[in-house]
Amino acid sequence: MTSRKLVNLVSGVLVVAVLLPILLSVYFAHRKAEQVFHDELGEFAEQALQRTGEVVDQAIFAIDDINRFKDDTCSPAHAEAMHRVALEYRYVQEVMFQQNNRILCSSLETFTHNETLGKPDRYGPHGFNAWYSTPLLRGFPRKMVYVGKQNHLALLDPISFIDVLPWGNYTLNIVMVGLNKKLIIVSNNQYVSEEWREPLEQGLEEFESDNNLYVIRRDNDLGLAMIVWASTTPLTTAWYQQLFIWLPVGLLISLAFGGFLIRILRRLLSPQNRLMDAIKNREISVVYQPIVQLQNSKCVGAEALIRWQQQDGSMLSPDVFIPLAEQTGLVTQLTELVIELIFLELGEWLHQHPDFHISVNLGARDVHSLHILEVIAPYLTRYSVKPGQIALEITERGFADPKITAPMIAQYREAGHPVYIDDFGTGYSSLSYLQDLDIDILKIDKSFVDALEYKNVTPHIIEMANSLGVLMVAEGIETPGQATWLRKQGVQYGQGWLFSKALAKQEFIAWVANDRRSGLKAQNKP
Repeated sequence: MTSRKLVNLVSGVLVVAVLLPILLSVYFAHRKAEQVFHDELGEFAEQALQRTGEVVDQAIFAIDDINRFKDDTCSPAHAEAMHRVALEYRYVQEVMFQQNNRILCSSLETFTHNETLGKPDRYGPHGFNAWYSTPLLRGFPRKMVYVGKQNHLALLDPISFIDVLPWGNYTLNIVMVGLNKKLIIVSNNQYVSEEWREPLEQGLEEFESDNNLYVIRRDNDLGLAMIVWASTTPLTTAWYQQLFIWLPVGLLISLAFGGFLIRILRRLLSPQNRLMDAIKNREISVVYQPIVQLQNSKCVGAEALIRWQQQDGSMLSPDVFIPLAEQTGLVTQLTELVIELIFLELGEWLHQHPDFHISVNLGARDVHSLHILEVIAPYLTRYSVKPGQIALEITERGFADPKITAPMIAQYREAGHPVYIDDFGTGYSSLSYLQDLDIDILKIDKSFVDALEYKNVTPHIIEMANSLGVLMVAEGIETPGQATWLRKQGVQYGQGWLFSKALAKQEFIAWVANDRRSGLKAQNKP
């Protein structure tokens, strides 16, 4: 081989070695740009359908709400009830009452009566109907969507169905169409071509026409379709103009940005951020461990315990993430979520069982303010639960500085909430602290209950608590012998596996019901 041929060969290999990665990056960049473009249109349509479902669901809730009002006479009380519902639900613009297909009254005083909507466009489940293509009624600046059941109607502004911000870099257009009559209900663009009609009939999900890409998403339950489109011209133009100019810079930026994203990812995967996301996404759950009277084993309440299930199905111990919450300042958010879950799960049950209570563990930071009282108060009102049914458990770490915590605890008790000392004897406190603390119940830690057969301080704790008139709960009771010893020593309450493990909501309610039935049977024995 001559030197010229060798030079040409090496030159050719060099060119291929240099250009091939660039050409491949250009090819994959073009494919990726098109895929992102398609995904953005589809995501926008799906978000609009999701928003539509939320709006319709809220209208259904509003109709169910007003239908519980039994006065159908268009009286002032009836009008006031419709007005209240219209104000309470964000997407509901107005509530109307109709008989014999004629609207008789509404939540707006200026409404012109005796209008008719005609036949519904959609007959939904459970008696709900929807009117998507009703002509413009007098008194409204634009056509509305109506959802009704029985004689009440909820009016929805159709723009709220598509009031979703696109998350991409393109100008997206959207139109909502009724599948029944193939009529446009609402659009964010004044001009809408008819290109979508045939593909909609054919069941297509994507098509191109006149340099526009169209995406169709349907909700057959609602009888609606979202059609999103955007011009492909900006995609092509931007790609050709900018790719070769910015590719070298892009490579450098991608390396730097990759390192930056790795640092961000490591930070996002840190325990603090995982816990923050778990609280935000409500991945924290609550279980309830019954508390019983040792004299008769009758349940009087439960302690709310938090659980955090991991992606692999395992449960992370509270001993791990609660100290993390304390260190990172997330403990108050965690406590707020626990209180919310308790009332969502057991609020009605506590109202029906006023002799039961649930105790909530407070973090050390929670004890330094009255914020928790502000969190609990609205729930007490909403569910008609007595303050005494929500007890507040504070670990000894919370009493590290009694001068700060004592005034707070006093206000907890003034608000009607019993105050417990949790894990007594394992932290900073000493037995002498009991004389200075304004508390209701002292909880004897499980470590002392386990060591009853040995010499320990448990009898001294019990003796001082009895002398001060402080009630006691023994934790971690696992054997009848422990329960008998504690009862004879004057301990009033206990909890532990001897009675029950911590239970989920339904299991706890069933356990209490069974406990009551067992108690009644014992009382009725001759």
